[in-house]
Amino acid sequence: MSRIMAIDYGAKRTGIAVTDPLQIIAGGLTTVKSHELMNFLKEYIAKEDVESIVVGMPMTLKGTLSENAGRTSRFIAEFVKAFPEIPVITYDERFTSSLAHRTMIDSGIGRKARQNKSLVDEISATIILQSYMEEKRNKR
Repeated sequence: MSRIMAIDYGAKRTGIAVTDPLQIIAGGLTTVKSHELMNFLKEYIAKEDVESIVVGMPMTLKGTLSENAGRTSRFIAEFVKAFPEIPVITYDERFTSSLAHRTMIDSGIGRKARQNKSLVDEISATIILQSYMEEKRNKR
């Protein structure tokens, strides 16, 4: 099998998570500077078989697209152009940052480490991917 990748796209940094090849477990991969993201993806996808990509879509509390959704949509268009064979799924990313902070607290990560925004972005991508996988399993 191949991996599913999740992206928590941001103006400065992008958190990335992937599944294992059997698509059982979602895990954080890394955080990269957003302007370096496409180069990272080209290298990663050349080495690993990626079945699909789940991109967190910024939404408001009312369920409409937020101001940041335009930036994310531009990234998706660029990705589709570079990798037309890889399906892109958008996924509501509301509350992932607060869930990431809660996860860090619950796992005993210290206050100073919790201020690491790169770690928050990576955990957010993992939460997006795990939520997507659970929803996909529940639909079966």
